[in-house]
Amino acid sequence: MTPNPRHSLRPRQIPIQDQGRTQLQRVQTGALIIIAFAVVLFLLVQARFLLISLATAIVLFSLTSDAINFIARQKIGPIRIPNLVASVTALVLISAALLTSTSIILSQINTVLTTTLSYAESAPKAVAAMFAWLGHDVEQAVFNSVSSVDITSYLRTGASQAGNLMSATVLVILFVGFLFAERIWFSTKLVNFFGDEDQAERVGKVMSTIIHRVNYYLLVKTLVSVATGGMVFVVAKAFNLDLAAALGILTFVLNYIPNIGSIVATVLVALVTYVQTGQPAPTAAIFVVVGVIQFVNGSIIDPMLMGRALRLSSFGIIINLAFWGAVWGVPGMFLSVPIMVAMMIICSQVPELRPIAILLSRQGLPEDDAAAPSQAPAPKDEK
Repeated sequence: MTPNPRHSLRPRQIPIQDQGRTQLQRVQTGALIIIAFAVVLFLLVQARFLLISLATAIVLFSLTSDAINFIARQKIGPIRIPNLVASVTALVLISAALLTSTSIILSQINTVLTTTLSYAESAPKAVAAMFAWLGHDVEQAVFNSVSSVDITSYLRTGASQAGNLMSATVLVILFVGFLFAERIWFSTKLVNFFGDEDQAERVGKVMSTIIHRVNYYLLVKTLVSVATGGMVFVVAKAFNLDLAAALGILTFVLNYIPNIGSIVATVLVALVTYVQTGQPAPTAAIFVVVGVIQFVNGSIIDPMLMGRALRLSSFGIIINLAFWGAVWGVPGMFLSVPIMVAMMIICSQVPELRPIAILLSRQGLPEDDAAAPSQAPAPKDEK
């Protein structure tokens, strides 16, 4: 009996009951994803002090891990430097650098707070004078608005937050110390965790790629930020600004925040100039000079040194910056790019998450240095 061609070409229909069950499963999966994201976001906000310290410690550990391995390979005569000695030396140097940097930042914050109090009375008048060209009514309205701001309360809040900086530094040093203590057995733990040496090697390669990319980014960013901060300090000194050192350090720190930090630093320098001098000509001059410095260093030298080390989407950087800024505040802005680099490299190695890596990359070409897990290892030649 020959089959009817009409019936053979008719598509197979899924029963209505199965369709409803499939749709219900999709809704449940979506709801679970939303709940999991909300829980993770809640934990990120509630434990942000510990998580920010831990993330900073991981970044510092990644910066020095290659240096420790290099030191541990060196020999003094026939004796090789032990890993323990290299780790302890690195930890002491990191602790000294962190404590020194924190002391310098706290002293500059104290200088800024003291100077701000001295300029608190003249600041409303100086800011209102910037809008004098719009008429007396507008100028008076701006003066009343600025005068109503309670600067003392903001300074008190800033001082209390600055006081947490030293405790955060101590916590970061403790985290780095524990990471150094665990680094010797990390490879063994990785193999035992996955139960497969090839899989552990691929994961280790991905982690090594993340460390190298983040290290290179931080190295270039530090060099460019030091140069920019030094130039701003020289310019501020040339204009006889009272906060020249503080502005130089602030420019150095803010340049780690992508895209927005340089703009904020330039505006702050111009605002301090106008509040101190009260004259538009020096303010415009220093605004132009500092703006040129930021543009040359940030838009020409920085990308030239970075090369292809960071192929991140500019829009993705802004979204990432806004998200981590909302979750962790200003420290989240500093950590946004290293986190984004790690996310792009990890997502590029997971086939299900590769579309996310494509969206995060600049040209749709995510990081491809590490071997993807889906790739099987090359067969060995049989002898």
